[in-house]
Amino acid sequence: MPMFSVDERIPVLVLGIGNILQGDDGIGVHIVNEMISRGAISGDNVELIDGGTAGMDLIPEMTGRKKIIIIDALKTDDKPGSIYRFPADRLYEDSASYSLHDVGVKKILDMLHIMGENPEVQIIGIVPEDIITVKIGISDSLLKNVDKAVELVIESAV
Repeated sequence: MPMFSVDERIPVLVLGIGNILQGDDGIGVHIVNEMISRGAISGDNVELIDGGTAGMDLIPEMTGRKKIIIIDALKTDDKPGSIYRFPADRLYEDSASYSLHDVGVKKILDMLHIMGENPEVQIIGIVPEDIITVKIGISDSLLKNVDKAVELVIESAV
């Protein structure tokens, strides 16, 4: 990943997070990689990053941005493959309710705010079907909604 000074940063960051070794938990990474392979976003205003399970190590990549779109698996009781888009200020302290990762998205964003960063942040959450099975790849219920998720990311990035 190229390193930029804060003043040179590409203004919009699309960040896919998740563990690709745990099936649907890797949906954020899968969506970002799909967008990269399709050339779904072109131009100098949007950067796509596979954040994997980096947690707090993502903060340097998030600094200096005007807008951040985070794609992640969303822990909720809705049917698998359902997609939600909402502003990050709707996240609450018990971030485990949203993110399936050890360091929740809310904690990372709180740290960013403490550092004086105040980007607009959108969350695109996709309800997983299977995060237990150790496998690479996503369930059919999520796969059939990849195009819709890509469209939401593009809408959010402009």
